[in-house]
Amino acid sequence: MSVIFRACLAALLAAPLLAAPASAQEKSLYQRIGGYDAIAAVTDDFIGCMVADDKLKRFFVAFADDSRAKICQHVIDLICKSSGGPCVYTGRDMKTSHAGAGVTKADWDKSIALFVETLNKFKVPEREQKELAGLILPLEKDIIDK
Repeated sequence: MSVIFRACLAALLAAPLLAAPASAQEKSLYQRIGGYDAIAAVTDDFIGCMVADDKLKRFFVAFADDSRAKICQHVIDLICKSSGGPCVYTGRDMKTSHAGAGVTKADWDKSIALFVETLNKFKVPEREQKELAGLILPLEKDIIDK
């Protein structure tokens, strides 16, 4: 064997098998919050809270049950994709989706408060809540009507 070949072989044998790069060792937000089923459970509860809220239910009364289910699925897919999961979001952009709905700053603030209550109910850790907020809060400018 050549000296170079032996050195390469020694280096390969000394290296851990399939060692993950440092950045890959950290789990994605999607994984840390429990994956698809956890996102679906949180989303279902959150949408239910919005539908039950006296001020926010007006955004859902015009929708049939299957349409509400589709809205819920879009929210699940958006959070899943945005948090590093395997989902594909096929919904419209936020500005188009909420155009003409009359969402006010007070409505937005109430929905965020309900979302935080839901996250707390499901015991989502503070770090993950902050990361989710970082994904969701920038959508405000496209959702509320000025």
